[in-house]
Order: sequence, then structure tokens, then C-alpha cells
Amino acid sequence: MPDRLPLSAFIICQNEEAYLGRCIESLDLCAEIVIVDSGSTDGTLALIETFIERGFPIRLFRESWRGYAGQKQFALEQCREPWCLNIDADERLDDALRKALPTLLEAPASVVGWKVARRPYLIGYGFTPQRVRERKNLRLIRNGRGRYDLAQRVHEGIVPDGEVSPSEKGSLLHFRPLPMDEQILKENKYSSLKADQIVEAGRGPRKLKMVFNPPLYFLRLYLRNGLWRCGFPGFIEAMTGAVYSFLTESKIYQRNALKVARASEPAEGAADTRSDAQ
Repeated sequence: MPDRLPLSAFIICQNEEAYLGRCIESLDLCAEIVIVDSGSTDGTLALIETFIERGFPIRLFRESWRGYAGQKQFALEQCREPWCLNIDADERLDDALRKALPTLLEAPASVVGWKVARRPYLIGYGFTPQRVRERKNLRLIRNGRGRYDLAQRVHEGIVPDGEVSPSEKGSLLHFRPLPMDEQILKENKYSSLKADQIVEAGRGPRKLKMVFNPPLYFLRLYLRNGLWRCGFPGFIEAMTGAVYSFLTESKIYQRNALKVARASEPAEGAADTRSDAQ
């Protein structure tokens, strides 16, 4: 094992036997790896045990599902090193990020966290190049200087209590090559969680966002983020993001409309214009 850094990586997982091994392998620089399993029934737990036997500093917890934010907050609270890294089971550190970690951890005390880019694997292309990356998100945080917003059902993130800087070097590699028929089920699930979160917060339908957000989402991914560099696989990735945006906004609209319809069922043959009036 190489010299380890004062860093706790934390992972939540369930049935991730196919992906988790590559993730753990990339974390050999970490002084601690916290894994929280929520009931795996495949070979995930046995795989983790093989890494423990090989000397990886893994602390394994079994915890019932608390939701994405709640599960990650539990994992974060188990970390004991000065710095904590949020990484998913289907992600791994690229070589550039591994080399950059020692410098990032030596940041001045005023910096409490680092935002890190993520490069997805596109079916028919491979991992996107360095110049084509998703938006950077806060993944590296000083222990005790941030926590998850438990109200977030999906796309959960750490809320810091100080300055956060973007890392100019390195990325997380995201490898989960789902064909479209499986990917659309994932987008449907995530958009439902997002729509429920927004409706439960008391927010009404967002008609303009339903019209304009999907094409803007596509343009942001395809042009600004540079997915045009990846040919048709990049086009598919950007279009999938637009579909997620449309599903979210349409579900918000329909959930609000159904509240009205259920409160007063229309007469047979009557036109339902109430949702349009919202």
C-alpha cells in the first residue's frame, strides 16, 4: 500500500458487486474507507471482505435505507479523518485526481471543501475527455464543516459552512453503462423523487420551466459542457438530460392538477379546465 492520506472516503451501496471493486481499488491512498450497505443480496459484502483481508482500511456498516441524503449523512458521520470524500460505488478516481489529492488536502484553513468534476462513460464512446465534464460538485469536505440537507430526496449534496473552491485537476470517472431502456427507468425514478420534493414544499406548477428547461438543459450539456465532442453518444447523453428535465416539470404540473381534480370530481362529459387555470 502507498503512504496514506488523512482522508476518509465514504460510500453507500446496495448490490454493487459489479462496480464497487474498481472504486475501492482507486482509494488505496485513503487512511480510511467507510462503506454503508443497506441490505445487499448479491456478492457485495463478500467482495468487501476480500478487500479487508488485503489490508484496505475499510470500516463496514449495515444500515437500513434512510433515503439518499440520510444514508450519506450517516456515512459522513462515521468518518474519522480530517478530510472526507464522497464517492459513489460506480465511481473511481482518475490518475490526475489521485496526484492532486495531497495538494488539495493541504489547502489553507479558509477552504473547507473542494468541488470535483465527474466524467461519465458513454456507451459507444468511452469516458468523456478532460475537456468534457459534468458540472463540478462538492465532494471533498473537511470533517465537521458540512452536512447533507435531509430534505433533498435526490441529487443530494453537502452543505458547507465555509469557502469551497473548484479543483482544477482531476475527475471522478463514472462507469455504469445503462442502455436506454434501463436509463429511462432511472430518469423516471429520479424525476419522481425531485417532483415530489418540490410539490411537498408547496410549490405549484412551473409552466415556463416545463417549456424552456428541457431545451436549455440539452444546450447546456451539449454545447457548454462540450458533449458535442463525443459524437452521437454525447448527443444521446444530452437528450437524456433534457428528458429528465421534462419529466420533472410535467410531474410537478400533473401532481398539482390532480390535487384539484381529486377535491372535486368533474361531471361526466365536462371539460377539465381547472389544471389550465393553475
